[in-house]
Amino acid sequence: MADPEAAEPAWPPWTSLLLRAMSRRRTWVALFLAVYAALLCSSWSLLASVRAWYYSASAAAPAAAAAPAWPAALYASVMYGAVFGLLSMGAALAVAAPAMLVTWITVLVLLAFAGKPRRSLVDEGRRATRDIAGLALRVLLREGNAVAALCAAASFAALLLGRRDDDDAGVGR
Repeated sequence: MADPEAAEPAWPPWTSLLLRAMSRRRTWVALFLAVYAALLCSSWSLLASVRAWYYSASAAAPAAAAAPAWPAALYASVMYGAVFGLLSMGAALAVAAPAMLVTWITVLVLLAFAGKPRRSLVDEGRRATRDIAGLALRVLLREGNAVAALCAAASFAALLLGRRDDDDAGVGR
């Protein structure tokens, strides 16, 4: 009679350590905070560069020529909206990943308890994975686009009103 432990493939030690670490709530919180901090840090420098570009573009246009301010403000606001939309989608994905994993595991366990054969269980698992991922992607894109549109509209108004305030302050000097 063969030993049952000998029949199981041995996992490398780092795999069991990784599985043990990922089962802890603290790990997911730390992962979320790390992803959010990395996204915020990278987007902060991009936002600063867009702002610097906008100020240099608006300063380069001569005030006497009365060049319209809206093209540069429109471009900068679209960039702001894109950055904040991607940031919100990344943060939502980091929050949604554990919930999607729990949903997927629950569906597979319920299917296994329902007495599905192994081959059918694999097919149903693939179908459930495709459905859950598709739904999550649609929700992420919808929320990201809404945040991007709101941020773009708000930044467009802020950039134009800020330029108008700057022009008013320059006239009184």
